[in-house]
Amino acid sequence: MTTVRINASDAVSIETSALIIGVHTTPEGPRPAPGGEGLDQALDGRLAEILTTMGFTGKAEEVVKIPTLGALPAPVAVAVGLGDAPQAAPQDGPEDGYDLETLRRAAGAAVRSLAGTASAALALPARTAAEAEAVALGGLLGAYDFTRYRTGGDRKPPVGELTVLSGAAGAEEAVAHAATLADAVTLVRDLVNTPPSDLWPARFAEIAQETGGEAGLSVEVLDEVRLKEDGYGGIVGVGQGSVNPPRLVRVAYSHPEASRKVAFVGKGITFDSGGLSLKPSASMDWMKSDMGGAGAVFGALLAIARLGLRVNAVGYLCLAENMPSGSAQRPSDVLHTYSGKTVEVLDTDAEGRLVLIDGIARATEDEPDVIIDVATLTGAQIVALGWRTAGVMANDDALREEIVRIAGEQGEGAWGMPLPAELRKGLDSAVADIANLQPERWGSMLAAGIFLREFVPAGVRWAHVDMAGPAFNKGEPHGYTPKGGTGALTRTLVAVAEHYAGNGTSPQAV
Repeated sequence: MTTVRINASDAVSIETSALIIGVHTTPEGPRPAPGGEGLDQALDGRLAEILTTMGFTGKAEEVVKIPTLGALPAPVAVAVGLGDAPQAAPQDGPEDGYDLETLRRAAGAAVRSLAGTASAALALPARTAAEAEAVALGGLLGAYDFTRYRTGGDRKPPVGELTVLSGAAGAEEAVAHAATLADAVTLVRDLVNTPPSDLWPARFAEIAQETGGEAGLSVEVLDEVRLKEDGYGGIVGVGQGSVNPPRLVRVAYSHPEASRKVAFVGKGITFDSGGLSLKPSASMDWMKSDMGGAGAVFGALLAIARLGLRVNAVGYLCLAENMPSGSAQRPSDVLHTYSGKTVEVLDTDAEGRLVLIDGIARATEDEPDVIIDVATLTGAQIVALGWRTAGVMANDDALREEIVRIAGEQGEGAWGMPLPAELRKGLDSAVADIANLQPERWGSMLAAGIFLREFVPAGVRWAHVDMAGPAFNKGEPHGYTPKGGTGALTRTLVAVAEHYAGNGTSPQAV
């Protein structure tokens, strides 16, 4: 596990295995960013010449290593591109200095290049607490590696210790905040990357009890017997085809001075075969990630508790394994859901919405100020918005834009999407209150949001985040994002809680 600390030492004097500096691209060639001037001086002003000779331009996330040849204690320096320099120096807030996501990604890219290194000092711009937090968070997330199932070979361990070089007021608290967020995201990434043979609904529930209890969360688990007795027909229906029965986990955090409450609901399909509406094999190999929404909710609740936010927060993990068998639900089955409404199942691969509606209905009983569900819900999200941008839908325009803004501030791509009224008719059922799928392919991400909205009582502020693409990176690592599980939306949910807490715990709280 990579650790992080703060140090106000000069970049040229700190003892470390590697020194990371930022570099800008300019018409005159690469130029060191604040924090990297000392390296240039130690190299007799030849840093730009060296970088240019190596073909380095300073474009964002470009990385190059150069030996220091004894010019400073660190034997290796890593230059990472920051792109163009900001126009203003920081004064009172991050808007006056560096774009925080640029710093996060640069730190992550640089640290990823140093796998196997004992320690690294980050001399990236960190002149404010917000910048110091961004550098620390990016570095910690970039150091992530999932090695649980590796039995040897030449795989290098991540960097052991990171030091953020900053003397900014509040930097120590900001870096501690970053470490808490990184721990939560790391847990979510680990859960997403864990094979379904080792993470079934009951096991996920056990992890929530064990880890949540240690963090001071209240954890309640409903097993398959309670779920059936209490009428959670959506979760029961999805999970009934598997030998691993479903669970609904309620995790809750309360603060004695809180005046507001947030509720998060996460889709937790620990493996999605599609059920009897079987997926093609090419679409199935990464379906261990279909519990990413529940993972994000749980990770967020852990961080909220560890940060001690002045808000009440409750999370629902809707856990099931969607498998085909003689006991599986069938297309044309009708489910009696927790809300009291009935749903005709036209496609068993549209299962995420079925577990979510039970979680949403239960969450309304907590009378929160807002309910946000997060889910790897539709392939249509990837078609519409790609792999890095989540779709946000809501029954309240202001809430939708609030979440998009907060996600953007955390560097987590999100885009507001509509819920067109004309799509509702496509969900009509001949035998039940509503069908789980519209017959047309067009607008299916939006139709899924419309389906969920039907289970939100009037007067309840609700938003739905479809993160099918962002939850799992099937491509190459980039910035602080690894291949595989990303932990997407965890930080956004924490920031939402900070927003409703209004206690300024984070330098980036809104």
